[in-house]
Amino acid sequence: MMDTILNKTNDFKRVRVWELPVRIFHWLNALCITVLAITGFIIADPPALMSTAEAIDSYWFGTVRVIHFITAYIFFLNAIARIYWAFRGNYYSSWRAFIPLKRKQWENIKHVLKIDVLLQNEEKEVLKNISVGHNYLASLSYVMLFLLVLVQIFTGFGLYAPTSGWWLPKLFAWVPTFLGDEMTTRFVHHSATWLFIIFTLIHVYLVFYHDWLEGRGESSAMISGYKFVRKERLESGDHI
Repeated sequence: MMDTILNKTNDFKRVRVWELPVRIFHWLNALCITVLAITGFIIADPPALMSTAEAIDSYWFGTVRVIHFITAYIFFLNAIARIYWAFRGNYYSSWRAFIPLKRKQWENIKHVLKIDVLLQNEEKEVLKNISVGHNYLASLSYVMLFLLVLVQIFTGFGLYAPTSGWWLPKLFAWVPTFLGDEMTTRFVHHSATWLFIIFTLIHVYLVFYHDWLEGRGESSAMISGYKFVRKERLESGDHI
């Protein structure tokens, strides 16, 4: 039994997939989205807190707004840094890995839809269908997520522009006018937050699902940077 386990382990090779900057971008994004969602919901519907303290000593709502705005700046800068790394990083973090331009990439999307969405089984395991980095359906979802990030940045800074004294938010002062009014802008900003939450739930589920199904270190890879890839997959040159 032990020999069988060792032989199966020897069939895999540890491969560095996610570079350190990508892992930093990922976890910083996760932290920012969490903080922005919590503070955003409080700003949208602040609770009434009864207190005998002087107003100057209980400026809690102002503190929530400051945390929201500071986190928004970090989120914005992190997005710019990730765009830069899409042109500087390895294949798995490159913009080329997110846009399916080849037939085999579309075949991969159909495979993922069959296995992940329709929960069907393969008659025979095909190694090339197991993505080393992101599968191409996930890559397309990240492109959509990036567009959602842009919506949040534009609407968020657009709402902040009238009360900001800095030039950066004022660059987005045209957004509420473009969308019709401030209430519509708030609605778009609030709705996009729920889309982030839905995406996160699906994302976490699929990461653990693939970790259970394939056993290649899917969940730990965004901490260590490494995944486990079949040796024959690497030898065939079909791992990207």
